[in-house]
Amino acid sequence: MDAERAFTREARARRLASVVRRLRREPSECGRLAVYDEGARRSGLPRVREIPLDEIAGTVEPSRAKLFDSAFRPRTRARSRWERVWLAEHRGTSLPPISVVRVGDAYAVRDGHHRVSVARARGALTIDAAIEAG
Repeated sequence: MDAERAFTREARARRLASVVRRLRREPSECGRLAVYDEGARRSGLPRVREIPLDEIAGTVEPSRAKLFDSAFRPRTRARSRWERVWLAEHRGTSLPPISVVRVGDAYAVRDGHHRVSVARARGALTIDAAIEAG
């Protein structure tokens, strides 16, 4: 039940942000999750460390960009997986680190979009990430 309420709260915040952008007459691209080109392929083993969630600025997966807005708030299509990740985190299950690529001063998510979204919704400041050369 808590996961459902959390998802509903995040989905509502996404819709509200969209309405605010329309009222401000901002282009719809302003709210979209940025998609970065992977550039370099994986080279060697990634380093795993905690990174600040606010330094995650986009994705390298165009299909995932459609599931989340620029603040990683989920669309309705992401509901079932999002709620499963939320429940796992709520129960204290150890989740694997997300996979990110360094893009300038920020990071782009390769794997772990739902984990980023849930972590932000739960108020986390950092997340474990495997940082790949990019």
